[in-house]
Amino acid sequence: MKNLTILGSTGSIGVSTLDVVARHPDKFSVIALSAHSRIEDLYKQCVQFKPKFAVMHDADNAEHLRKKIKLAGLPTEVLAGPAALEQIASLPEVHAVMAAIVGAAGLQPTLAAARAGKTVLLANKEALVMSGGIMMDLVKQHGATILPIDSEHNAVFQALPRNFADGMSNVGVKKIILTASGGPFRLADAATLARVTPDQACAHPNWVMGRKISVDSATMMNKGLEVIEAHWLFNASADQIDIVVHPQSVIHSMVQYTDGSVIAQLGNPDMRTPIAYALAYPERIDAGVDMLDLIKTARLDFEPCDRQRFPCVELAYQALKRGGTAPAILNAANEIAVEKFLDHKLAFNAIAKLIEATLERVTSVPVHILQDVLNADSAARHMATELAQQINVTV
Repeated sequence: MKNLTILGSTGSIGVSTLDVVARHPDKFSVIALSAHSRIEDLYKQCVQFKPKFAVMHDADNAEHLRKKIKLAGLPTEVLAGPAALEQIASLPEVHAVMAAIVGAAGLQPTLAAARAGKTVLLANKEALVMSGGIMMDLVKQHGATILPIDSEHNAVFQALPRNFADGMSNVGVKKIILTASGGPFRLADAATLARVTPDQACAHPNWVMGRKISVDSATMMNKGLEVIEAHWLFNASADQIDIVVHPQSVIHSMVQYTDGSVIAQLGNPDMRTPIAYALAYPERIDAGVDMLDLIKTARLDFEPCDRQRFPCVELAYQALKRGGTAPAILNAANEIAVEKFLDHKLAFNAIAKLIEATLERVTSVPVHILQDVLNADSAARHMATELAQQINVTV
């Protein structure tokens, strides 16, 4: 029996994780769950899975949930706040932690899980984007394991030799090729992007995701962040990581070897597949996903990644090559930009402009300790907030 903590259990990844878990009650036990503000959703999950702990972001929501839990006679203890997230990520009885809190908010509990030597099922790419060196050092120091949940990195993990930590070139790998659907605006006229609405940006053609991640897919910043994540996960340089647009989202990523071989991982676009792979690793279990029908799929198309149409990709590569706190600045500026866009306070095609301007104005410094990352994150958020209205006017 594998004991689990699920950080962000009411989001799309958390819900998919619990769907897989529910199919295998003999294999998994849920010890702790957390949510930001969806009290009713978390309550229903507590009713079904009866975790030992449930954590809400703030005390008021926690108290509301606590009353419902008590009335139902459930055994769950309700906690609140960032410290509680770190607590449930490092519980002695927990074997694996699903890190599925979106954005920088998931950084500290993810680091806590690594510090506690857990198997970290990493869906929060920002933890590596912001503090990749710190995270990987903790993994080594404390004997933790990272299993990637992003469909792209999970696919690469499946296609790489197990000794990839020795370095890509040393194990015969030439390139990691991350696939991208291209999002809802792959073929859109660039002139129309200024008028894109949040609902349009969140209407992904293949995947069901939360709104923030959906906007990142529409700008392809998600792919830029994935490049940075792949750098840390697989010990690969920026030049060893490519992006190819694959509209069908059937091939989730590929690894190109020096002998000319290319190994790809295929499957229907359903996050339960990589989740099930990571939950049961190194075994495989039923994920509840339909088998891929190659005849019905019929064709697989590929296109180059147009960095002029999707400037966020170029900004991410630049931040990775610059190093230090530049990726943290990139991530913070992107989170502010997406928030402003979803609140109808920033045009869609101004998202990249705001990120670029923030990167120009906030100085990147080397990362020695976590506080360096947190300082850069705070400075970038402050700068991006100040710049947002000015940049929007110039669109």
